[in-house]
Amino acid sequence: MKTINALALLLVFNFGFAQKKFNKTDVQKFQKKINTEFADSKTSPLMAEDLKTFKSLEFFPISETYFVTATLEKAKGGKVFEMKTSGNYTPKYIKYGTLNFKINGKAFKLAVYQSLELIVQEKYKNHLFLPFSDLTSGKQSYIGGRYIDLEIPKGNTIAIDFNQAYNPYCAYNYKYSCPLVPQENDLKIEIKAGVKAFH
Repeated sequence: MKTINALALLLVFNFGFAQKKFNKTDVQKFQKKINTEFADSKTSPLMAEDLKTFKSLEFFPISETYFVTATLEKAKGGKVFEMKTSGNYTPKYIKYGTLNFKINGKAFKLAVYQSLELIVQEKYKNHLFLPFSDLTSGKQSYIGGRYIDLEIPKGNTIAIDFNQAYNPYCAYNYKYSCPLVPQENDLKIEIKAGVKAFH
C-alpha cells in the first residue's frame, strides 16, 4: 500500500502561503494547479480508469465567507503522537496549537499540527498541517474530511482559506494511506468551500 503524507501534497500545494487577505485569483490558481496535477499521469493519484476520462475536479463556489483570520494559541509542551491513517502507516506529529476563528459570527476552533518528518527539512520547517471534517463530509465533500496547508505566522494570527481545502489522495485511490482527521477537528458547520467529493 502506498503512503501519502503532507510532504507529497506540499510539492503541489505550497503556493498559498503568506496569504493575508482574501484573493479570488489565488483560489483560481489553486484550482488550476490541482487540476493540472490530476490530469498528468506522472503526478495524478487517480486510478487508471478515472484518469482516462478526467477533465476537472469539482469545487464549491469560491466564497469570501470561508476565508477567515484565526487567532493562534500555541500548545504548551506538545507531545509527539502517531496520527491514525487509513492504512498501516502511522506518521508522527505534534500539536502545534489551536486556531480560533468565526464564520458568520459563530466561533469555532481547530487544532493544527506539525509533521516530524517535515520540520527537519529546511524548506518545510514552518509547515502546519490542518485536517478537518465538517457537516458536508460524506455528503457534498469527501467522507474522510479534507486538508489545508498553512505556515507558522510571525504573529499570533493566521489566515485560513477553506476555498483551498483539498482531499487526501485516498479519496481517489484505495492504494494510498492518508492521515485521518482527529476527532477534535470535526466542525459542526457546513464548509461549502474547496474541493468537493469525487464521483
